[in-house]
Amino acid sequence: MNNKSIFNEIDFQKKTAVVTGGGGILGEVMVAALLDLGANVAILDLNYESAVTVANKHHDLIGNALPVETDILKAESLNNARELIHRQFGSVDFLVNAAGGNHPDATTSDEKSFAEIPGEAIKFVTDLNLLGTIQSCQAFGLDMQEQKVGVIVNISSMNALRPLTRIPAYSAAKAGVSNFTQWLAVHMAMVYSPEIRVNAIAPGFFITSQNKYLLMNEKSDELSARGQRIIAHTPANRFGQPEDLVGTLVWLLSPLSNFMSFRITSPIFFLFCNAGVGFSTSNLGLPALF
Repeated sequence: MNNKSIFNEIDFQKKTAVVTGGGGILGEVMVAALLDLGANVAILDLNYESAVTVANKHHDLIGNALPVETDILKAESLNNARELIHRQFGSVDFLVNAAGGNHPDATTSDEKSFAEIPGEAIKFVTDLNLLGTIQSCQAFGLDMQEQKVGVIVNISSMNALRPLTRIPAYSAAKAGVSNFTQWLAVHMAMVYSPEIRVNAIAPGFFITSQNKYLLMNEKSDELSARGQRIIAHTPANRFGQPEDLVGTLVWLLSPLSNFMSFRITSPIFFLFCNAGVGFSTSNLGLPALF
C-alpha cells in the first residue's frame, strides 16, 4: 500500500462521532476536525447553548452537527442522548470524551491547605472527569459492542503521570481516567472484538476556563508566577493550542492507528506505551516547580 492510499483512508464520511464536552474550548476543535473530515458529530454538553454555538459556528463543514444537552453524570441523560443520535445519525462509531476539568475549591493555595479541601469539591472533580468518562463509555460502547467495531478516545492529562502541586483531586481523577482506559481497551478487545480500540490523549498545559485562574493573573492577561515556571520548563516555550490536539485525535480515530490500543499519547510532552513497556519524556523539570 502506498502512502497516498494510506492517507486517503482518513475519511470519516458515513461515520458517527460523539464528543462529550463538545461545547468547551478543547472539545470544539475536536468537533470541527471531525466535521471537516465528513463525520456526523453529536455535540454533547451540559450547557446546551454552548453546544448550539459550536454547531452553528461550523455549519459550513462537510459533516452534520447535532447539539445535545447531556449530563454525563446521569445514565438516563446519556441514554436519552444515545436514542436521539440513533434517530438522527444511526449507531455511534467514535466516542471522544472531552468533558472534564478542575474546580477552584479542590485546589490548594497559600490561603487554603490540603486538609481544608472539602470532600464535595473532590467528589465534583472526580465525578466530572472519571465517572463521566466511565458512564459515557458504558452508554456509547454498547453500539461498538453490537457492531464489533469502534474507537474510543478518552482525554487524560499529563497530571496522570506527573501529579502537579495544588491540584490533587484533578491529578488523581485523570490518573483514574488513564487506568480505566487501559482496562477498557483490554475488556473491549477480549470480550467483544479486537476491532474495538480504546486510547487516551494526555494533553500538556493548555489554558482553559478551569485552569486560567492558576496560570494567568486575575486582573491582567499576564502569566502568573506558576504560569511563568511552566513555560520555562516547556520545550515549545508556550502553552498548547487546542489545534495541537487535532493531529493526535485524527490519527487515533483513523485506520492509521489500527494496531494501536491500550495506549496514552500526549502532544508535546510524552508518550506512554502499553502500561509501562515504553516510556519517553521531554525535559519537564520537577513537578514541584509547578
